[in-house]
Amino acid sequence: MGKVRNDDPSKLTDFQVLSFDVYSTLIDEPGGMFIGLQPLLSRFPSGNPYQNNRTYTLSHFQKYEKELQTSQPSLRYNELLPLAYKAFAASLNLPEPSQDEALSFGASIGSWPAFPDTVAALQSLKKRYKLVMLSNIDNDSIARTISGPLAGVDFDLVLTAQEIGSYKPDLRNFEYLVRRIKEELGIEKERILHTAQSLSCDQVPAKQMGMSSVWIDREGQDEKVRMLKEKGEVNFTWRFESMGEMAEAVEKET
Repeated sequence: MGKVRNDDPSKLTDFQVLSFDVYSTLIDEPGGMFIGLQPLLSRFPSGNPYQNNRTYTLSHFQKYEKELQTSQPSLRYNELLPLAYKAFAASLNLPEPSQDEALSFGASIGSWPAFPDTVAALQSLKKRYKLVMLSNIDNDSIARTISGPLAGVDFDLVLTAQEIGSYKPDLRNFEYLVRRIKEELGIEKERILHTAQSLSCDQVPAKQMGMSSVWIDREGQDEKVRMLKEKGEVNFTWRFESMGEMAEAVEKET
């Protein structure tokens, strides 16, 4: 993969800041979340599709996660996940999990692993760019992620949903991103390259904000992106399958 828009003359090296979605772009959120759901899923008989189909299971679970993000935008993410965990259990007609079990799931975020290519890619990209996080997360969990799976990477700015008071795709999060980068780093929106896996939470609002963007397509969502492009809702200039591939493309431009 690489550049997918011939109408945009920009080069990757034209930008000064990379802003990142963290979970699912840098951190293996699907893998970490699915492992965290195992105490619940183990209550099903062997062979149940929720035990064996990660995509199917997470798409169901994330409905409750997103409903809570919309209805309670000021709720911290590590407090939101236990509520989603219990709502998910109820939807499956499983016994209500204990509070300790639900809280343990919410506390697992900081231990979700980085994708194998992430740390080396970020260290390479740091040679050229300022690195900024924009994440639907709470402050405690992101601190654990930075000191754990992302140890060795120096971020210039870390912006969380807890700090902002809303969750992406709310445009307030992106307005806050642009404002803070201007205030803290002295760099304008036109020199920010938003880099993210999520189409709905990142690529759609990035287009609405008039921001340049890179899609990190870790899951092969060809059909979904085709539909969004037909509606004119996404307009990313580059598409890569990993952060490692993006870092290699930047190196080739230098």
